[in-house]
Amino acid sequence: MGHMDHFSAGWVTPVLSYAMACVGSALGLRCTLRALEADGASKRNWLLMASVAIGSGIWTMHFIAMMGFSVDGTPIRYDIPLTVLSLLMSVAVVGAGVFTAGYGRSAVRAVALGGIGTGLGVAAMHYTGMAALNLHGEVGYDPTLVIASVIIAIVAATAALTLTLIVRGPVLAAAAALVMGLAVSTMHYTGMYAVKIDLAPSSAALSGATSTEFIFPLAVVLGSFLFLTSAYVALSPTGKREESAAAAQLLREVELSTA
Repeated sequence: MGHMDHFSAGWVTPVLSYAMACVGSALGLRCTLRALEADGASKRNWLLMASVAIGSGIWTMHFIAMMGFSVDGTPIRYDIPLTVLSLLMSVAVVGAGVFTAGYGRSAVRAVALGGIGTGLGVAAMHYTGMAALNLHGEVGYDPTLVIASVIIAIVAATAALTLTLIVRGPVLAAAAALVMGLAVSTMHYTGMYAVKIDLAPSSAALSGATSTEFIFPLAVVLGSFLFLTSAYVALSPTGKREESAAAAQLLREVELSTA
């Protein structure tokens, strides 16, 4: 069995990956909340943004953490199509959960189904991303830890949606993002400790790209997207502010017409 090191780059990768998970979660949960204040196309657009934010956030978290993963006796390469598929799958499955939460008529049911969908999206992204690993050996898993990692993702995603959609407030919104970020990180490392690698030493070249050739540039792009979008959402008026502005404008027009 190959010796694995999950922190070969020190504490930089776990800390940075957790930060990215929190940013993606905060943005996605905020967009989900904004969707509840909107209707029609605006509601759909907010939910789409939430799906992309959470999906790309957990993908970025996963692969930043993977930059600190190494196995003695073999190089590691990543299958590019499968890596891209893991990103698309993450956005799609998380999107199913987010849209369920956004359009659900019952808050409790919406949170429950949304948490399950979002948690499964985290797990689907992780294990699809792991399938993209190319190394000299076979990758196996401890089924008990795999199940535990999926349960962690679902429970914590449900808790984050509960704090966001049912019990509202700025402090709880921040707590929800931290909970969701912790869920993604905990699920990742639980899933990684489930990994078992049987080495098959070889001098043959491995197909695929290194993390610095493909994953790091894409992670930088997605990270920049998350931070810029966060700034946009933070600066844009909320639904309540928009309603207040409209009411104030209407009042001014009435006053002018009666003057």
